Amino acid sequence: MTTTAPRLGTAVARLLILAAALLGTLLAGAAPASAHAALTGSDPKDGAVVATAPKEVNLTFSEQVAMSADSIRVLDPAGRRADTGEIRDLCSGSVVRYGVGLRAGLPDGTYTVAWQTVSADSHPIAGAFTFSIGAPSATSVALPEPNAGGGLVGALYGIARYLSYASFAVLVGGAAFVLACWPRGASVRPVQRTVVRGWLTLTGATLVMLLLRNPYTGSGELSDAFDLAGLKSVLETKTGAALTSRLLLLGAAALFVAVLFGAYARRTDPKEKKDLAFGLGLGGTVVAAGIAGTWALAEHASTGIQPGIAMPVDILHLLAVAAWLGGLTVLLVALYRAPSVERSAVERFSKVAFGSVVVLVATGVYQSWRQVGSWSALTDTRYGQLLLVKIGLMGVLLGIAWVSRRWTQRLADPTRTEEPDTTEDAGEAEEACNAGETAEAEALVGADADRDADANAGADAVADRDAEADAHADATPDTTSDSESDPEPDPDPDPERAAQLARQRAAVATARRKRERDADPERAGLRRSVLTEAAVAVVLLAVTTVLTSTEPGRTEEEAGRTGSTSGSAAVPDRPVDIRLPFDTGGVDGKGVVRLSLDPGRTGANALHLFVERPNGKPLDVPEIKVAFTLEAKDVGPLPVAPDRIQTGHWSASGVQIPMPGEWKIQVTVRTSDIDQTTIDKNVKIG
Repeated sequence: MTTTAPRLGTAVARLLILAAALLGTLLAGAAPASAHAALTGSDPKDGAVVATAPKEVNLTFSEQVAMSADSIRVLDPAGRRADTGEIRDLCSGSVVRYGVGLRAGLPDGTYTVAWQTVSADSHPIAGAFTFSIGAPSATSVALPEPNAGGGLVGALYGIARYLSYASFAVLVGGAAFVLACWPRGASVRPVQRTVVRGWLTLTGATLVMLLLRNPYTGSGELSDAFDLAGLKSVLETKTGAALTSRLLLLGAAALFVAVLFGAYARRTDPKEKKDLAFGLGLGGTVVAAGIAGTWALAEHASTGIQPGIAMPVDILHLLAVAAWLGGLTVLLVALYRAPSVERSAVERFSKVAFGSVVVLVATGVYQSWRQVGSWSALTDTRYGQLLLVKIGLMGVLLGIAWVSRRWTQRLADPTRTEEPDTTEDAGEAEEACNAGETAEAEALVGADADRDADANAGADAVADRDAEADAHADATPDTTSDSESDPEPDPDPDPERAAQLARQRAAVATARRKRERDADPERAGLRRSVLTEAAVAVVLLAVTTVLTSTEPGRTEEEAGRTGSTSGSAAVPDRPVDIRLPFDTGGVDGKGVVRLSLDPGRTGANALHLFVERPNGKPLDVPEIKVAFTLEAKDVGPLPVAPDRIQTGHWSASGVQIPMPGEWKIQVTVRTSDIDQTTIDKNVKIG
């Protein structure tokens, strides 16, 4: 029974659909801008009420950031600028702090601080908070959404990032596959096209990222992509320098590709070809490492702990990914478009892939420790959760690779029916057949041997006519002298028919090769397993792209600890909403208390408490009590006894908060006669 493999066009389309679906799933619930530096403090603090106007507003970050003239803006209650616009660098040692001066004579009221900057790993971050002078007041300024890096520009930038990673893998891994595993592949047209398209895509994606960098980190408007002043400012940043360096290195890569598929492919002398392969391998490794270094220079590896170790490790990680996944892509193309790939080439790639996996595991463990930092961050942060997904996909990929290795061991070398220098022509003929460029080819692929006989009979008829013409010429008396030149040969009796027969013979040969290819169950099995491996690799690359734009777990936990130390932030005229998990230790002793204090300011407030089980359903408890304490002023505890409204809902009205400050809210929950616990949280009120 003939085994029929799917066509490459359909397979590629399925891979693209799968990648798009995965990216949509991963990005749908994500915040537009995933911060990699975090705001860890401010002076004045969020929600603070100060007696007199401060001279400046200071912001403290978890890691280095790039500030511009408009990175910090302070707006008065009417929405007018209250700052001088002069950013001050207040960094000292490991403390990253920047400030902006305030105008003199500011009136009382609520002021809004809006900030936007770029973290050291190239990702934009933004935020806003309020403070009040004298007493809180109404304000016409709405707190802006932290939308840095979001919207259409953010989506396009993310797509360009994904394409740059994927095309880098195809370019570097494809070239490495040809040099290290299948030198004859340098003359195979489908392989050439795959690697060249990788170069073109990487170059185009890099240009798009360079143009979108200004609106991505600033206004978010697509029209600003062609702002020359903005482009100039981008070129002066670390990320702009990295993208420019990548374009220059891609120029060197273009020369490498031209030599690989030109002079190297045409070499016939084994010694010359070996020497050229050594030079190409050495030069290509340097260029590939340089391109990988442009990511290490501008992203996660360049900031945080141990950047001197992290950057070389990141380069090795990217090169290992490219060697494995890029080589896998070219192998897939070769199996579908150039089925004469030898078993020895597949076995060599299997060894390269194994070495790449070893490097990936070693570098991945280090990167995971560096970015996650703790076991809790592995499960409690988005970065850690994505990392677990990536590890799971790696396990699946290794399992499929093991299956591919088993098929490789059972693979037999195909019978070569053509000379090495005709590989390109055979590949083009098969490509024409698969693409349906010739109607005769499409008809003959599924035809039986009778049509082949018809084509051969037609060729014999032409040969018979040629023989009759020659016999007639021999029977005609020669009336010319020996000194006269020979008469011109008769023209082809039917040129169109001869051309048609030539096309038919090429189609028959292509169809025969395709049938032989599909009839080999080992080769068909290898194609299926490699196709599945490539599909999982597309998903893995999508997860990796999202991972690189997500706040590392270590940074997120550090920011959370800083936030918990200074208390939860509440802004004037906004309700205080907090969640307090509890466990009394008895039956039905676990749950969550949701507390709401409205409007969350000095004076009278409405208090609502909702007691829920871990599954979200209401939990009926015998008693719940609340107390408020302002430790800085030795006020309290001020007890509140809420009334039971219904199952799981307790409420109290007229709860008085005498003054603004950082209040400790204590909630005591009793779930039985003997089981109770007290939980607390600090919040800013007023």
